[in-house]
Amino acid sequence: MKVILANPRGFCAGVNMAIECLEEVIRIFGSNVYVYHEIVHNKYVVNRFTDQGVTFVDAVSEVPENSILVFSAHGVSPVIRNEARERKIRTIDATCPLVTKVHTEAIKYADAGYHIILIGHEGHDEVIGTMGEAPESITLIETPEEVAALNFPGGARLAYLTQTTLSVEEASRVIRSLKEKYPEIESPPKEDICYATTNRQEAVSELVSRVDLVLVLGSQNSSNSKRLMEIGKTAGKPAYLIDGVEEVLPEWFEQTETILITAGASAPEVVVQELIQFLEDQYQAEIENAIIRKESVRFPLPKELRAIQT
Repeated sequence: MKVILANPRGFCAGVNMAIECLEEVIRIFGSNVYVYHEIVHNKYVVNRFTDQGVTFVDAVSEVPENSILVFSAHGVSPVIRNEARERKIRTIDATCPLVTKVHTEAIKYADAGYHIILIGHEGHDEVIGTMGEAPESITLIETPEEVAALNFPGGARLAYLTQTTLSVEEASRVIRSLKEKYPEIESPPKEDICYATTNRQEAVSELVSRVDLVLVLGSQNSSNSKRLMEIGKTAGKPAYLIDGVEEVLPEWFEQTETILITAGASAPEVVVQELIQFLEDQYQAEIENAIIRKESVRFPLPKELRAIQT
């Protein structure tokens, strides 16, 4: 068996920052801290922090007054921030700067009198937070078919934004449909889909033709990880999204000579290496590192955390 290991893969700068942020919060305040939603969408990461004593919550009301609350990498709406202030909760914002960029754009367009078409997945934490910035001025869509159903009048001031973890190809189809229907629609100065999402999708797209099977390390609630699996399936290859080696089924390898392994932007490298070790031990796998693009992006810790570091 041959294994092609996609590069880049795994943690992006935003995920690294959020995890480092929570680790530093634990170092300074102890592990009796709270996180609003999962710090990143990865089961392994969340379980590791839970085992240390961190509590993940889905409502600010679950957090005792005067506690420490970390906002996850996906961002939150102003309503959540206000709730935390009212409960005298000390907050540390680990929102990815690229998500913050989309929030800022939403506020700017809404304040300028635009109605915003947000391309994204309903119910995703990032989408909920972005829509919360200007709920009366944002319409959420996901497909070109939903573009066709829009009925804004001619001359309406419209702008579009996107969730940062979308499929580049699918988002492009929706954007093309929007521009065909509303030629004057405004777009952000720089695209919203993040560099890491784009790079990981590019790597899978370039390598998938060489393999019989695609394995993506990541959790089921990770949007960017699901997109990597979908690229494999669209190319006609069996593709599976798994949290770790314990989910692997032997029958996947019965007619398989070459496997592509990648990892979503919130999946730690340790789960990749555990899978590789398993394939080397059980199938004498030979590993090829395929470097499609190099990354050097790094985000600083939140300013409120830097201010109290010792």
